[in-house]
Amino acid sequence: MKYMLLIYGEAMEAPGGTPEQQAAELQRWFDYSEWLQQQGWMLAGDPLQDVEHATTVRIRNGETLTTDGPFAETKEQLGGYYLLECDDLDQAIEAATRCPGALNGSIEVRPLMDFDMPEAT
Repeated sequence: MKYMLLIYGEAMEAPGGTPEQQAAELQRWFDYSEWLQQQGWMLAGDPLQDVEHATTVRIRNGETLTTDGPFAETKEQLGGYYLLECDDLDQAIEAATRCPGALNGSIEVRPLMDFDMPEAT
């Protein structure tokens, strides 16, 4: 079954600390991604640009409305994701507990819905 790990944390600021500390933080994420690959679970994963680069789209009364930024003002914001293929929820939860983002933020584990798409004509 496919699961999304949605990584939430406070708005990202430029990484602080020395270049060595910044490299060590990045390495934690690289190591985590490598572990997911070794488990055979990782299908995809990427960080997202900061919310100041986001655009929210709504359709109201047949009109397209766009707004700069996210749809809501919140302290925690979506910062990235991993798409996994796991046998069950327990494996997805195991993956979430090892995610570096869980240390200071939260990881939402959400199964993907499986739809049978109609054949293209």
